[in-house]
Amino acid sequence: MAIKSKPSRPRRSGSYRPRRSSGRSRKPRTTGLPFTLPENTLPWALGGGAVGLALTVLFFSQIIDGFEALLQTFGIGLLLLTAGLAWDAKVAMERPQFTKEFLRLFGGWHMLGAFAFGILGLASPAWSLGDVNFADSTLGGDAGHFFTGSPPGVVAWMALGGTGFSLVWPRRAGQIGSGLLVVGRWIISLEIPQRVGRGIAAFVGVLLPRAEEGYEEDERAMLPQPYISQHDEEWTEAAVDEEIEEEDELEEVAETATDVLVQTEEEADHYQSPLPMGRPSGRGWELPPVAALAQAADIEVRPLDNELRARLIVDTLASFGVDARVVSVLQGPAVTQFGVEPGWETKTRSIPVKDENGKQLFDRDGRPMTRTEVISKTRVRVNRITALANDLSLALAAPTIRIEAPVPGKPIVGIEVPNTTTSVVAIRSVIESNAFQKAMQKSKLALALGKGVSGESIAADLTKMPHLLIAGSTGSGKSVCINSIIACFLLHNTPEELRLVLVDPKRVELTTYNKVPHLAFSKVIVDMDEVVGTLQAVIHEMDSRYRRFSEIGVRNLEAYNKAPQASHKLPYWVVIIDELADLMMAAPYEVERQICRLAQLARATGIHLIVATQRPSVDVITGLIKANFPTRIAFAVSSQVDSRTIIDGVGAEKLLGRGDMLFMATDAAKPKRIQGSYVSDEEIEEIVEWWSNDRFRHIAPEKLDHLLEEAAGEGSAADKASDDDPLYEAARELAMQHSRVSTSLLQRRLHVGYPRAARLIDMLEEEGVVGAAESGQSRQVLVADVPDDDPFDEEDDYGNN
Repeated sequence: MAIKSKPSRPRRSGSYRPRRSSGRSRKPRTTGLPFTLPENTLPWALGGGAVGLALTVLFFSQIIDGFEALLQTFGIGLLLLTAGLAWDAKVAMERPQFTKEFLRLFGGWHMLGAFAFGILGLASPAWSLGDVNFADSTLGGDAGHFFTGSPPGVVAWMALGGTGFSLVWPRRAGQIGSGLLVVGRWIISLEIPQRVGRGIAAFVGVLLPRAEEGYEEDERAMLPQPYISQHDEEWTEAAVDEEIEEEDELEEVAETATDVLVQTEEEADHYQSPLPMGRPSGRGWELPPVAALAQAADIEVRPLDNELRARLIVDTLASFGVDARVVSVLQGPAVTQFGVEPGWETKTRSIPVKDENGKQLFDRDGRPMTRTEVISKTRVRVNRITALANDLSLALAAPTIRIEAPVPGKPIVGIEVPNTTTSVVAIRSVIESNAFQKAMQKSKLALALGKGVSGESIAADLTKMPHLLIAGSTGSGKSVCINSIIACFLLHNTPEELRLVLVDPKRVELTTYNKVPHLAFSKVIVDMDEVVGTLQAVIHEMDSRYRRFSEIGVRNLEAYNKAPQASHKLPYWVVIIDELADLMMAAPYEVERQICRLAQLARATGIHLIVATQRPSVDVITGLIKANFPTRIAFAVSSQVDSRTIIDGVGAEKLLGRGDMLFMATDAAKPKRIQGSYVSDEEIEEIVEWWSNDRFRHIAPEKLDHLLEEAAGEGSAADKASDDDPLYEAARELAMQHSRVSTSLLQRRLHVGYPRAARLIDMLEEEGVVGAAESGQSRQVLVADVPDDDPFDEEDDYGNN
């Protein structure tokens, strides 16, 4: 068999590869050692290993005692010590710059490392390593036992931990210190030592025996008696008789005083009966019990003629060619909502019936046969139903009906028909509902508004509104709504959580709350002259809160009350004005400016406004005020114009009154009809009596009347500064252009209100520009330099006027 040679690969150009010679011998490899190993190396390797092992055992036997000594001193913390020394060596090799920041972190971490020995010293397990027993020492060795086994060591351990933590994390340490300071102040405010001392004193006083007559006689018998001779017996008997007479007189006086005291206590009990137990709220406050409110008396009356009224609605609409059907009936306290689903409008045509050959077919009477074919089918327009509101009201014999087209979230048209009997919605039933309880979990300023057309309870949050405008005619339920709102506040807030500013120009609606400690000022504001100063005082409080927020670096009241830097929590403020029309008539410019400024800026500071009026006209509810009050409540009004002024639409003129209202929420597209909750005068008196009790007198917050005094001082300074009115020169020039001038002329030309125009007229009179007032006429201009173009005072050729 011939051996085939391997084909040679073609040599690449430019490359040179020398051929290996088969005859040459290879050189032996060298190990690089300075000596040459013998050919049989196994005996030498075993001998060297034995010698090395012997030397190693000898070395460890010498240092084992030193290792046990280190383990006894530092315990398992020896690992921490080794890691720390390695870290120090690494830091030293990097040659760091010894700045304050480096020294602070270097010292802090070393102190925390020493603090870790104390933590290990808290554990003493039954472990042993060699001759070292950790049950006798600790996991931290003798060093850990020093930190935890003696009072000086514990003090040093705590100091090392606190100082090291402060050096490594200074900001977090400051926050923790502030929190501990707040907790300490709170513990001090609890007065625990004083209370414990009073309890011990009372307990000891109960255990000690009382001084009774027999005991006093025995004690007197034990006292040394003075020596009385026979000569002094008569005198002693006379003195004893006088003492007996004096004692009888004292007993009569004491009996009289006791009778007066008993009578006074009976009168006090008559005026202030003992109150039931309240709901504890912390810091000595107790909220009024819900039992202070009357039981829910709003029994829903479901008339038996709902089906009849539903058929009347369908038949009435059908009589006008509107196809519809009633799909739902919702019974409310005052009205019943019938949900009407629009039908279909169909267009048809008649088509002759033919046979197979295309000939007309006839019936038995000889008339041509036809069939009906639907051409188009469309829904009934909603405006066809709303246009029949008066016809439906006539058919149902209802005083007025309201059509909501469509009902929000439902494909139906709501026809709201008044009930024959109206049930009263008690405020307690709304407060105990789930809707109000959910609102209370989010905010302390929850409002129990009432119940909707389907009987569901409706609650709202004032902090989300954030201001509320209430309008309605006399007797529509506006004042009752305000009282129910205040009752909700007083039932769920302490004076430390809420302060009220009440303005009542009527003098009879809100003066009942004069005794509650929630008032920010010492009384309910009833004088019109004090209203502007009161609103200015509220503005001062708002500015003061904004300054506090900027110092701490927060944006709103909730963040400020949670900040550890805050010295104390700030309460909410609610400003309630019962009649805005009276204020706008007295000082329209100042009141509008102050209310708008509070409405624009006061939300973040926790100050909210509730403004009510019974005259919802454009001169009372101006465009600027309306723009800053997105949440509104409209009670029954007299015209559609007033309804549009309040809720930007019609519907309020068709309300029934007595608490029937439309609630326009901020995030709602249409207003919601609600029967307002009712609170009686007796319930209000019980709530006020609860808060005016003497049990809260020692913890009641101070009144802030100094804000009123500061605002009054600024008001007097403003009055003095108003003598130099910047419009005086313009008023003087305007007067010089005419022969006679009036207050209304200044109002029109200078665009100012009546008070300012009248003040300008008085200033012109003082300067001698115009004459004195004449009954029913304008004032005469007394200046001589009247221009030539005056149409009333033209100069003739001889220079006479």
